Amino acid sequence: MFCPKCGASASGAFCNTCGAPMGQPVPAPAPPPQAYQPPPQGYPPPPPPPPPYAPPYTPGTAPVYPGGPVFDYAQWGTRALGYIVDMLIVCVVVVPIYFLFGVALAGLFATMSTHSEVGAGIANMGCCMFLIIVPLVSLLVGLYNSVYLIYTRGFSIGQGVVKIKVVNAQGQLLSGGTAFLRLLIRVVFQFIAVLSILDMLWPLWDERRQTLHDKIANSYVINNPSGR
Repeated sequence: MFCPKCGASASGAFCNTCGAPMGQPVPAPAPPPQAYQPPPQGYPPPPPPPPPYAPPYTPGTAPVYPGGPVFDYAQWGTRALGYIVDMLIVCVVVVPIYFLFGVALAGLFATMSTHSEVGAGIANMGCCMFLIIVPLVSLLVGLYNSVYLIYTRGFSIGQGVVKIKVVNAQGQLLSGGTAFLRLLIRVVFQFIAVLSILDMLWPLWDERRQTLHDKIANSYVINNPSGR
């Protein structure tokens, strides 16, 4: 018990120090609060927060990545229209080449009509040249239209007309090497008709609407309404 007047300890009815009568017992003062002590070194840190919730992926819709982009995939019809525009540019170059090559080939046949073996060799060479002209021109035109333009702005001339864009898995523009790989695969497919047709039709049933050359290059074609 403590004296209510001087705070000294007392055991009787009066304070042994100041003589004041003892009333109700006064509780001992509370100890001062202790300063914060950091946890000892090596103390296990708190567990990390759980990752953000990602809703389940539904086929036919754009996947949702925690903290990543949400892709608005371009429809097959839109991609096909852009491809047709790009191929018209190739045709503008191919048609004059076919014409000049045909004229030159006809002149050779006329001058070597008496040499059947030479004429047969020229005919075989002509057929081979006719087969490789389109892929070759597609590659040369594509170096600008499908590599440089896609690397620098994300879309070719035809894709710019229909407002679609080619991006990588992070939603960024393709690198120059990836854009060239994408073009090279598409040109190689032109030598095999079945692969070329399958490549063009693949987005019709693919969940992310990718072509085969998109899958190999890990690229995606998305809507680009802003045209930028």
